[in-house]
Amino acid sequence: MTKTSLFGAVAAASLVAGGAHAESITVGYFLEWPMPFEYAKAEGFYEDAMGVDINWVSFDTGTAMSAAMASGDVQLSVSQGVPPFVVAASAGQDLQVLDVAVSYSDNDNCVVREELEIDKDSAAELAGKKVAVPLGTAAHYGFLKQMSHFGVDLASLDIVDMAPPDGAAAIAQGAVDMACGWGGSLRRMKEHGNVLLTGAEKEELGILVFDVTSGPAGWIAENSDLAAKFLKVTRDANAMWADPANQEKMLPVIAKDAGMDLEATRETIATFVFPNVGDQLSVKWLGGGAQEFMKGVADVFVEAGSIDSALDSYADHVNTGPLEAAESM
Repeated sequence: MTKTSLFGAVAAASLVAGGAHAESITVGYFLEWPMPFEYAKAEGFYEDAMGVDINWVSFDTGTAMSAAMASGDVQLSVSQGVPPFVVAASAGQDLQVLDVAVSYSDNDNCVVREELEIDKDSAAELAGKKVAVPLGTAAHYGFLKQMSHFGVDLASLDIVDMAPPDGAAAIAQGAVDMACGWGGSLRRMKEHGNVLLTGAEKEELGILVFDVTSGPAGWIAENSDLAAKFLKVTRDANAMWADPANQEKMLPVIAKDAGMDLEATRETIATFVFPNVGDQLSVKWLGGGAQEFMKGVADVFVEAGSIDSALDSYADHVNTGPLEAAESM
């Protein structure tokens, strides 16, 4: 679904009525991004637990999710990248992080076209090259940090804003020299090139890659019980997936919902980590680490000229109340 038709579909949908009287909500997610929650989504577990109708709408980027939440068209977004969240929050959008949806340092990266034969030892040769980057996303942040690490001057690059599916097509056609993205798009990019750094190498540089469940602060304040029930279903789906005995049953359902074949789903989800609620509430994540990381992302974006300014702190943009409530359900 294109962004244009997406917003038409969302606008036409029956949306939240507000407060405790909500009869339906709209939730954003990504195709080709397989996660345990999709099993619960496909089986109707969210509607059963929350007592509302859910309109699930797919997006191409986390920046589009922010725009839809700003307009009131979307109440919750699953697996929104931290960088697009930070961009929106830095611009004054009142969004809140509710949980750590997934950590995936190996599933978000940049790929250099194979004919160039550029690797981490020859990254300086990227100067003057054309790069497809989905601006304001996790892939953009990772790109900026990698270029800084390799000493490649951003001014020397021709950077084009492209959603990952478009970047994958561009590198396949030889229209760009490097493309950045995630999920199915990243797999397609790798068919035509190589990454400069592995996930583990990126983590050593402090390039964490994780997504969150997010929503507008006002809606969450009025519907904290609904938000908590949503997070409980997600928690239960993650716990179900964590038991290998359930995976063969869940995998085909997740693959179909993600719009992927079985093997691609298996390969992709194997690179994902789904922290349990206890871990999410720990200092590493929502107990302080995520807030510090968001500040770091914002400062890098300011330095790169991608956003005008950063907030002094992103603590007010993390709300652990619904997750804590979900933990005790």
